[in-house]
Amino acid sequence: MIEDKNLEWKEVKCQHIVQDEYIDFRRSDYLLPDGTVFGPYYSYSRRDYVVIVAIDEDGKYICVKQFRHGIKRVTVEFCAGGLEREDGKEYGDRGAAGKAESALDAAKRELMEETGYESDDWKFLLSIPSNPTIADNYANIFLAKNCHKVSGQNLDDTEFLNVDLYTKEEIDALIEAGDFPQVSHVMALLLAEKN
Repeated sequence: MIEDKNLEWKEVKCQHIVQDEYIDFRRSDYLLPDGTVFGPYYSYSRRDYVVIVAIDEDGKYICVKQFRHGIKRVTVEFCAGGLEREDGKEYGDRGAAGKAESALDAAKRELMEETGYESDDWKFLLSIPSNPTIADNYANIFLAKNCHKVSGQNLDDTEFLNVDLYTKEEIDALIEAGDFPQVSHVMALLLAEKN
């Protein structure tokens, strides 16, 4: 058995396969704890993002329907989106001060842009790696209660989505049917239920 402190791998080679304003997709070789070098391991950088469990004044969950190109179908999920960065990139050093808007500001902006709803009752629930096996970005989970409609949508050029309201039971049925498939969104619902 290896001591926990000796489990870390050391990157010995890194090739940036795609590195543009949207993604940094890498191929790396690592020195493993037993002294061997192995690769390739693929990973990518994307910007941190927010997921908002938004509940209206009647207790309904505010969700969006949109096409997800990874699974090539329309899904239901909570409002979500990336933290906007000053440099315009979709990824970068998350520890660099002043490089990105705050997670709460991003959550408020995304809720307003995607749904036209706002709230004065926000609670931060968790910041968690989105997929630590292959990605280095974090999901920041928020709960917004007593949301009320104040405007129409203000969508980005590539956003085509509909807003729908659901009961908790309806979302549970969507999850069971595979129509609410975002893992971080399911986790966000479970966290929100505890608050």
